[in-house]
Amino acid sequence: MAGIQASESIHPFIPKDLILPDYVPIILSQSTILAVYGCASFLVVSFIWILAGRFPKISKLDKTLMCWWVFTGLTHIILEGYFVFTPEFFKQKNPTYLAEVWKEYSKGDSRYVGRDSAVVAVEGITAVLEGPACLLAAYAIATRKSYSHLLQIAISLGQLYGTVVYFVTSLLDGDDFAASPLYYYAYYIFANSFWVWIPSLIVIRSWKTICAAVRTQEQKKSKTR
Repeated sequence: MAGIQASESIHPFIPKDLILPDYVPIILSQSTILAVYGCASFLVVSFIWILAGRFPKISKLDKTLMCWWVFTGLTHIILEGYFVFTPEFFKQKNPTYLAEVWKEYSKGDSRYVGRDSAVVAVEGITAVLEGPACLLAAYAIATRKSYSHLLQIAISLGQLYGTVVYFVTSLLDGDDFAASPLYYYAYYIFANSFWVWIPSLIVIRSWKTICAAVRTQEQKKSKTR
C-alpha cells in the first residue's frame, strides 16, 4: 500500500501530497505546448481579421474585437470545455494535446488537475454559456446587430465575475497551488489577466456607446415636440 501511495504522489504539482491515481507525466515540452497554442491562436486571429474585412463599414477596432471574441470563444469552448468534460485527462496513457495543456497549466494552479469543484463549476459555465455567446458577439459586430453592445457587456461582466470567483476562491484556500513563482506569475497571474483588463475596456466602451445612442435619441425626440 505504501508503494502505491508513493507512486500516486509522484507529480510536479503543489501540494506534493495531492493524490493523483494513475497520473501520466507530461510528454510534450513546455516550448512545444506554448508554440502550438501560439501558432493556433495566430492562425485564428489572422483568419478572422481577413474575414472581417469582407464586411462593409467595419472599423479596425471592431475587427480587433471580432478577433478577440472568436479567440476567447474558441478558448472557452475547446480548451475549457475539454477540461470540464474530461475529468481524468491526467490519466491518459496516450494523452491528447489538450490533456498536455492542462497538465502544464496545472503547474500554475493545481486545482485543475485536482478537479477543484469551484474551478470546474466556473469553467463549466464559461464553456457552455459564454463560449457560444462570444461567437455570437463576433457575428453581431460583423452584421451590426442592435444587440451587439448589450451582448458584449453581458459576456464581459460574466467573464469578469468568473475571473473574480477564480481568484477569490484560490485566496480563500490559501493561494498556494503553483509549483514555483515562475508558473504562478506566468500562468496564474499573467495568462488570466487578459480576462480582466480586456472585458473591462469592452464594458466601458459599450456602455459609452449605448449612453451616447440614448442621448441622441432623446435629443431627436425633444426637437420633434
